Amino acid sequence: MNIRNLKSSEEYPLDLLLLADPSEEIVKEYIKRGECFIAEENNFVVGVYVLLPTRPETVELVNIAVNEEFQNKGIGRQLVKDAIKQAHSKGYKTIEVGTGNSSIGQLALYQKCGFRIVGIDKDFFIRHYSEPIFENNIQCQDMIRLSQDL
Repeated sequence: MNIRNLKSSEEYPLDLLLLADPSEEIVKEYIKRGECFIAEENNFVVGVYVLLPTRPETVELVNIAVNEEFQNKGIGRQLVKDAIKQAHSKGYKTIEVGTGNSSIGQLALYQKCGFRIVGIDKDFFIRHYSEPIFENNIQCQDMIRLSQDL
């Protein structure tokens, strides 16, 4: 598998980005300000992530998604590790990520990759999304914020 920066001439893998964030409007807003990376296997895009500078020396991993056919094969972990490596190589001191309270697998993955929970943004998904989001039979209401020093 090869992970690389998406070229400006290439189209964003919107279908994959929408797996991690169901709001096309929100995705299109942050994709313009962020840097998109794709994971390819045999010239097929199997995963994606976006790094978004938020403050001086801080970058946020705002979207990470793996094609459903390729999930549970360690690709998500490789993407997170690559995002950490990219952020460090670009001189950032901190990388942050946020995920829903109902995103049990993602919470575990981020912590296994060295992120620590630093806060909760209560009702984030209720305030920013017009339709309710459910994962693991739990309504996604709060944003769990995680961070890692680089």
